[in-house]
Amino acid sequence: MKALFVCLVAILAIIQVSEAQAPTRWRGPNGNGTYSETGLLKQWPASGPELLWSYTKLGSGYSSPAFANNFIYLSGMEGSSGMVYCLTDNGTLKWKSAYGKEWDSSYPGSRATPVIAGDHIYILSGLGDLVCLQAATGNVVWKKNLVSDFGGIIIEWGLNETVVIQDNKLYCTPGSSTHNLIALDRFTGNLLWSSKGMGEKSAYCTPLLVKTGNRNLLVTHMAGHVIGLDADKGTLLWNYPHPNRWSVHPNTPLYSDNQLFCFSGYGQGGVMLRLSADGSSVTKLWSSSTFDSRTGGAVLLKGKIYGSGDNTRDWQCIDWITGKTDYSFKGIGNGVTIAADDLLYWYSQRGELALVKPGASSFDILGQTKITEGTGEHWAHPVIDKGRLFVRHGNTLLAYKVK
Repeated sequence: MKALFVCLVAILAIIQVSEAQAPTRWRGPNGNGTYSETGLLKQWPASGPELLWSYTKLGSGYSSPAFANNFIYLSGMEGSSGMVYCLTDNGTLKWKSAYGKEWDSSYPGSRATPVIAGDHIYILSGLGDLVCLQAATGNVVWKKNLVSDFGGIIIEWGLNETVVIQDNKLYCTPGSSTHNLIALDRFTGNLLWSSKGMGEKSAYCTPLLVKTGNRNLLVTHMAGHVIGLDADKGTLLWNYPHPNRWSVHPNTPLYSDNQLFCFSGYGQGGVMLRLSADGSSVTKLWSSSTFDSRTGGAVLLKGKIYGSGDNTRDWQCIDWITGKTDYSFKGIGNGVTIAADDLLYWYSQRGELALVKPGASSFDILGQTKITEGTGEHWAHPVIDKGRLFVRHGNTLLAYKVK
């Protein structure tokens, strides 16, 4: 009996360690903009949800907050230096640490959201500095540069990718003709594999990891194609043409039931691809020219895709199976969408913040307010954590009570 008890304790300890080591992801725990919290407010007061606190010294940037180890992590730029900020749960600064020069040209500021895996933080600058920091202190553990070390190409508005981590691998996209996509050992920064891909430049996209059959699949948008690679070996498995006018494809694809919805702006729209059983090929199912979200992402709820367009600047409900637009709405500016508890949260490029219920034939606005604190563009993707809605606007992070 004593031996059984010791064994059970050991198993629980392993589970706890495994959970503690789970890496954070951009756009929520599954990378799809949907958060698992329940019991959230079904209606906001007329003035909007209660503001719990705001932190106003982030520097310029567009990263979302990431939550781990009971702290909040963001990136920003002070002067020309990229910074990672560690905030307590009530919005006070614990530490900040410089990770290198940041993008100070067109639309200056940090791009990537920090990724926390166990005791380490990973951040990529717009100029290609890939840095591993200690989560407790912000001290640098190792550093690479995608340009000098891997021949990477700095694209027009700087590299903009939140790295993806699985087990000991870190995936990112230098976008060179030789090291198009790479996997590094996340503990050392050493190269594990390199893929030539299709030799295209990167396109501001955070990749998606998909488990299909016995294969780990890495999917991302490059300048002219959506591509799928074997995540363990780096082998290019398939590609699908998906260009647009400026080679801007920041939206991570949505995945469900062996299908991938890939979408981007400037009128390109979205395409639904079906994966083969082993993930080695794709076939087109349907396309939508109106669902041309440029940077706002999309969510999938109960068989419907929700998001806003770019050239078609309305909010849309599209059927996952058929691609048919069920209905649309123009009363709030286009922007970012996330979801939780069967409701949508819209954050428009005009600073409008709205709680929305998607119905059978229309959107029902359940509350609305305006983000007036902060600086620059309203582009950062909000996050829900512990019953709070976090909105980043330039140098300011705002925490709203939504439960």
